[in-house]
Amino acid sequence: MNIVEVRDLVKVYDDKRVVDGISFEVKKGEIFGILGPNGAGKTTTLEMLETLRPIDGGKAKINGVDVAKQPDEIKRLIGVQPQTPAFQDKTKLREVVEMFAAAYGERVNPLDFLRDVDLDEKADAYVEQLSGGQRQRLSITTALVHGPKVFFLDEPTTGLDPQARRHLWELIEKVRDRGVSVIMTTHYMDEAEILCDRIAVMDGGKIIALDTPKNLIKQLLSRGFKKTQHVEQANLEDVFIDLTGKGLRD
Repeated sequence: MNIVEVRDLVKVYDDKRVVDGISFEVKKGEIFGILGPNGAGKTTTLEMLETLRPIDGGKAKINGVDVAKQPDEIKRLIGVQPQTPAFQDKTKLREVVEMFAAAYGERVNPLDFLRDVDLDEKADAYVEQLSGGQRQRLSITTALVHGPKVFFLDEPTTGLDPQARRHLWELIEKVRDRGVSVIMTTHYMDEAEILCDRIAVMDGGKIIALDTPKNLIKQLLSRGFKKTQHVEQANLEDVFIDLTGKGLRD
């Protein structure tokens, strides 16, 4: 079942189509990646689906709800983790979770949500005391307090150390395993290959390829692509994690 349906989506800035008539669907409970170079239109696409920017052409529906016509309903259906999450200083983590839940008319046990992202021991710490990885994890849990059907992440692991990055991958997979559809952008190809069930590649505002990571690789090879092969059992990131441990650092 498709939870997101996008048809001929358009965004125009200064007479230029930065998103140029793209179409795609996202299935319930899948991780869908949008890849592309800077300026490809990835973030603008997400922002239109998140109701942060008006849609200039085409249509988008989430769970059957028209994004342009019913933005308030859409906001209840989605969770959003921005590139650089910001929270009010001098606020304890348990209070942050409670405030986000209250914004949706929900009452929750903040410890339950903080435990899901390994932050329950930080429940009485202040936001400004968190590391970058901890802020990202807090951002994920605050985006999920109202039980959204679709979760948007814009380059979620940028600037994180290897341990925090891999832990965030596990969290994203847990979110997907709960039946939530995940739409994410990333510049890390290994991240997309490991996490994403399907990938749309954007360039110049258009989707130029859309398939599973394995099929996209097979298509490249079928076109005669070859490169020198070096089969390694591990890479430098594996070495780093083995030497410094898999545990998250505060």
